[in-house]
Amino acid sequence: MVVSLTSTMPQGPRPAKTSRIELRATEDDRNLLDRAAAALGTDRSSFLLAQGRLAAQRVLADREHFVLDADAQQEWERINSRPVRSLHGLVRLLERPSPFVSPAADQPQA
Repeated sequence: MVVSLTSTMPQGPRPAKTSRIELRATEDDRNLLDRAAAALGTDRSSFLLAQGRLAAQRVLADREHFVLDADAQQEWERINSRPVRSLHGLVRLLERPSPFVSPAADQPQA
């Protein structure tokens, strides 16, 4: 089971590339990227976009979705099916004025 915390982009044809991304690199880095792109039979831009997209997905993966096996899914459902508990300490904490906002900022403006 995959639980998605954000919407995912639809699969299918990609929209036209209308935005430009520029970056500076050393000559050695550029040559390395060109060699890697050539090894995959693609151009530098396509290589960088594909690899950058994969890296971004890895970085964001645990923030956007998580995967559960059948046992973990059952446990997830069990935990989320429990009745809501009233945590009096949390209620009191949330009712207190914020220490990060000055009292004047809490007042509605006229």
